[in-house]
Amino acid sequence: MRAAKWWRIWPDPATQPGPVSLLHLPPNLQSPVLGGRALPPHHVLGRAGLQRDMAEAHQAVGFRTSLTSDGAEVELSAPVLQEIYLSGLRSWKRHLSRFWNDFLTGVFPASPLSWLFLFSAIQLAWFLQLDPSLGLMEKIKELLPDWGGQHHGLRGVLAAALFASCLWGTLIFTLHVALRLLLSYHGWLLEPHGAMSSPTKTWLALVRIFSGRHPMLFSYQRSLPRQPVPSVQDTVRKYLESVRPVLSDEDFDWTAVLAQEFLRLQASLLQWYLRLKSWWASNYVSDWWEEFVYLRSRNPLMVNSNYYMMDFLYVTPTPLQAARAGNAVHALLLYRHRLNRQEIPPTLLMGMRPLCSAQYEKIFNTTRIPGVQKDYIRHLHDSQHVAVFHRGRFFRVGTHSRNSLLSPRALEQQFQRILEDPSPACPHEEHLAALTAAPRGTWAQVRRSLKTQAAEALEAVEGAAFFVSLDAEPAGLTREDPAASLDAYAHALLAGRGHDRWFDKSFTLIVFSNGKLGLSVEHSWADCPISGHMWEFTLATECFQLGYSTDGHCKGHPDPTLPRPQRLQWDLPDQIHSSISLALRGAKILSENVDCHVFPFSLFGKSFIRRCHLSSDSFIQIALQLAHFRDRGQFCLTYESAMTRLFLEGRTETVRSCTREACNFVRAMEDKEKTDPQCLALFRVAVDKHQALLKAAMSGQGVDRHLFALYVVSRFLHLQSPFLTQADDHGYGVSYIFMGDDMITFHISSKKSSTKTDSHRLGQHIEDALLDVASLFQAGQHFKRRFRGSGKEDSRHRCGFLSRQTGASKTSMTSTYF
Repeated sequence: MRAAKWWRIWPDPATQPGPVSLLHLPPNLQSPVLGGRALPPHHVLGRAGLQRDMAEAHQAVGFRTSLTSDGAEVELSAPVLQEIYLSGLRSWKRHLSRFWNDFLTGVFPASPLSWLFLFSAIQLAWFLQLDPSLGLMEKIKELLPDWGGQHHGLRGVLAAALFASCLWGTLIFTLHVALRLLLSYHGWLLEPHGAMSSPTKTWLALVRIFSGRHPMLFSYQRSLPRQPVPSVQDTVRKYLESVRPVLSDEDFDWTAVLAQEFLRLQASLLQWYLRLKSWWASNYVSDWWEEFVYLRSRNPLMVNSNYYMMDFLYVTPTPLQAARAGNAVHALLLYRHRLNRQEIPPTLLMGMRPLCSAQYEKIFNTTRIPGVQKDYIRHLHDSQHVAVFHRGRFFRVGTHSRNSLLSPRALEQQFQRILEDPSPACPHEEHLAALTAAPRGTWAQVRRSLKTQAAEALEAVEGAAFFVSLDAEPAGLTREDPAASLDAYAHALLAGRGHDRWFDKSFTLIVFSNGKLGLSVEHSWADCPISGHMWEFTLATECFQLGYSTDGHCKGHPDPTLPRPQRLQWDLPDQIHSSISLALRGAKILSENVDCHVFPFSLFGKSFIRRCHLSSDSFIQIALQLAHFRDRGQFCLTYESAMTRLFLEGRTETVRSCTREACNFVRAMEDKEKTDPQCLALFRVAVDKHQALLKAAMSGQGVDRHLFALYVVSRFLHLQSPFLTQADDHGYGVSYIFMGDDMITFHISSKKSSTKTDSHRLGQHIEDALLDVASLFQAGQHFKRRFRGSGKEDSRHRCGFLSRQTGASKTSMTSTYF
């Protein structure tokens, strides 16, 4: 399964891109199979779900403004060597904070029992008058205290234990080094689809030998290779290659001159510092990515950073809001329990190649705390309550009783008590959460007063395991107006009403009045596959494992002895009232400016693309290029995300998918003189190029993260380079999810304030482009060609929104940012 990638088209084609990350969402509901992983094959129950609306791309585009304050440059005063030192120090602190888990995972693929086996074998050999240490144990005994000639046998046992420990540690270190070297091999990425060379088969066999059995979530962390720093010459060359299709000859020549000047004057110095950081810190770019793209951004989190995930589209297990909330909260806390015990298996590509699991650590008990110039992430070791919002009131709901998790029925009872509570919201309490949708500097200043006046209530929200919003309105797909209802559902999850989500929390569980669910996720702590894996588990567990009784309630019995949920009291000072009103007004303006369009495309899906012997992601990406060209009449830089979790603490990289090969194909499709075989040949070339770029990005040889890190170092050194520039923040965001084998669901988002974009218009172009591309293949000749080189659109036929698919078992999600 491929994960989510953003497509972003920049209006200024000479500027540097904004990156995007992977997203995995639970698959289509038609599959009864329970189980699976977030990456890559998905064999889980399904549902329809989208997406993370332009979240990371918005942040990446604006990261340069995160280094400014009111338009004036903010100097990074810390010396670059000090910053590199602190990066490494943070890495070591993370390792020390989970010492015991690191011990268990640090000895993997061995186990503590293997030491006992080795020690027993040495003792047995010694009893049989054999010396496996070749005299080393005798030397160790000589170094131990004499104790007056007594306890001679104890000295022998201690010597054997010390020798066994040294031998055991040496073997573990050797296994780690061998596994790290094996995992540094990326030749398997370059293999043709469906083929595997002898070196790759040998590599797989060796990985299986050195990987051990029954790994825990963090077992492979110490064996993952570090993300390499690409050659700066290669990065600049790839950058110039990526902008060539969208620049005039004059503009490209000027850009090439700037690039050569950068290579001659500044590149070697900046590269030296990056290599130094890559040797000292866990990852040369990820901590700076988190800081400058997310935590230093002063933009509101709502719409710009937060993303969402949907419930099943066609099925609602129960219409009872409290029951659905009870099962969902219980399932989420079961996932947290498994996470704490590392019982979640690590994600393995090809069933063998592990991905980094570091991002799982902050799913729960985490809040992004606003700061005037920079936010910080606060993560608690544990939390035994959730914060709940309903009709303008905040509640604290305990999740445990006598150190055990409350049953789903008990949780339902607590949520029902909140729904039936007739007490009104206090003045300004109803709109208080709008402050979390305000610009971060504004919210940070207001929070200082709030922390003084309402510290207990604020701590109950920020210290909760997660936030729950019991919405008073229904949501979801309706048969009466499927198109509008699906767009409204997406918008409700993305922004709500601007004051009914606590956007700082790691995630907010949203439960609508008709029992529909959704998730709003804060982006800085992790990328989308992590929360997607959690969401898969939640939907599978609450629907199929926990289940509901025939009357729609959670199974089990209520607990009348439970204390009622605690109503939080906010003593809001007068000066906060105006800030809340301004924040609410700003949130509504921001929310109303989002143009969301969600539609299922049901004429074909992954099975058809597979019959064409092509990558499904590449097929869609090239079709999106055709759709956008028809929408705007020009090419723009396009950015699609790829994961870098093959490396320790890796996050994402950008695929620049508007290639010269893709442009050649699009021009051919719009040329009436070109034949179908000619267009098909160009399409296959474009797909091959896209695959090559994707594999390079996954193996740490992308362009954008390297340029980003070079730019950060240049700022620390106060060096100015015209070559290292940033992008504007306008265009489309497109996400798509393969639902089973025969459906693709698209989400398109743009700004209503833009006169050049229209999400519904682009949606029609996407449908047309998909059919035109499919008709090039023998298997797709029956698809009606509607737009090919005609210069006008025939929109008489449109895909049905309520088409159901049967037998679907796999889902994959991809996002792209124009």
